[in-house]
Amino acid sequence: MIDTHMHADSRSGEDFEQMYLAGIDTAITCSYYPYKIEHEMILLNHLNRILELDTQRAKEHGLNMKAALGIHPTNSNVKPDEIFENIYKWIENKQIIAIGEIGLEDLTDTEIDIFKRQLDIADETKSNVIIHTPRKNKKEVLKEILKILPQHLDEKQAVIDHVNPNVVQDAIDTDCMLGLTVQPQKMDKTEAISILDEYGFDKFLLNSDISNKPSDPLSVPKTVRELERLGYAKNDIEKVSHKNAEDFFKL
Repeated sequence: MIDTHMHADSRSGEDFEQMYLAGIDTAITCSYYPYKIEHEMILLNHLNRILELDTQRAKEHGLNMKAALGIHPTNSNVKPDEIFENIYKWIENKQIIAIGEIGLEDLTDTEIDIFKRQLDIADETKSNVIIHTPRKNKKEVLKEILKILPQHLDEKQAVIDHVNPNVVQDAIDTDCMLGLTVQPQKMDKTEAISILDEYGFDKFLLNSDISNKPSDPLSVPKTVRELERLGYAKNDIEKVSHKNAEDFFKL
């Protein structure tokens, strides 16, 4: 199994061990700094910590941790140029598998500018992106994301994450992969399965998005086991369990 979106910097080694023992072989950790940042060097230190420390911590507990790094929209107040320079370096050195998570939160001009610039970097470097959609005003923000995205990047290089039953119809006809986040206060496994039941398994990725907020590090295996219990086809389950992620991220 692959958990396609989490935040390892805010989780314990015990969480990594539980995930591994529950059948998660690989997880993708993304950038998100939940506190007010006064200087871009704080964010750069955070990103380097993910890359150098958290991937190693996970490995010590058996979990193969891949990194996606970028400027999360809630961190858009920093001067971005030095971060962008490092993104180019990480991509060139094959240290990250995507730019992420990026996206929009409050639709500020600064957020939109940084989002567009990161999409342009992805286009230039032929990289994938993981795109955040917020808890609040999700439909409005997703509409703006889907307007901006194809102007800067091939949709086939993008994951639109945290899709839920309220917005899935808005994104299903794009060429993007869609991330289903099974997490307390976001979406439960029953809602995720209802989306898969209606729209099929080809376009979706499963993730826990475990972070500093209420989270369940085992939400991916719990959802996979529920699909098995309900009798869904093994081939379909394997798509959202790991195959779609393997193909998209070239794992």
